[in-house]
Amino acid sequence: QVEVIIPTDSATVVESFRNGTLDLGYLSSTDAARNLDQKTASILLVHLKNGKPHYNSIWLSLKNKPYQSVTELRSKPVAFASRSSTSGFLIPTWDLAKQGFVGPDKSLTDYFSQTVYGTGYVSAVEKVLSGEVEAAAVSDYVFKGDNKYLTDDQKAKLKIVQEQGPVPAHTLCIRGSISKNDRDFLQKVLLEMNGENPDLRDRIFNGELVVVNEDEHLRVTREALEVQKTLRP
Repeated sequence: QVEVIIPTDSATVVESFRNGTLDLGYLSSTDAARNLDQKTASILLVHLKNGKPHYNSIWLSLKNKPYQSVTELRSKPVAFASRSSTSGFLIPTWDLAKQGFVGPDKSLTDYFSQTVYGTGYVSAVEKVLSGEVEAAAVSDYVFKGDNKYLTDDQKAKLKIVQEQGPVPAHTLCIRGSISKNDRDFLQKVLLEMNGENPDLRDRIFNGELVVVNEDEHLRVTREALEVQKTLRP
């Protein structure tokens, strides 16, 4: 038997790993990087998205809008999925910084006329559909995947303006102080789900579980986090 919790604050995960009250955590690459950097956890496994350990971030707009890239969104109001979202904030902001549109002397509101933050992917897209903003940054699977997030009618009104990434896939992290025997056992059991119960695996983890080099997997996320620290508020 296991106890499953859904914390509302990622800081809770760090502290729970540290004090030994949490053994495993299904975390975004951003939260994984923070836990690894504080040495409270390590990556046990990651899940594949369409056979790859990463996916993309996208900007969505209404289909009848003329936008073809983020450069055409300058001086327009936009939405981000949330301030804590990897694909819906961190990676698109990193992409803007790489292009020189934002940086130590240029804030997001210097580039866009307004930036609003949703409470998740759907809330950000709804701001596009309502006309509150011109585009929203979300994960590509929100639009390309099944109808878990958006209906066919909603998708029919939208288009992808631009893709950016890669966004490292979500991780299954394990408490750093757990014994090697327990770590090896948990990894073996979870990997066996790939062959023995892929349906249950997909319901929980959204894809095949694989072992990765954790530093390589988190490289883009860590680079984006460093860039974010330098941005003008």
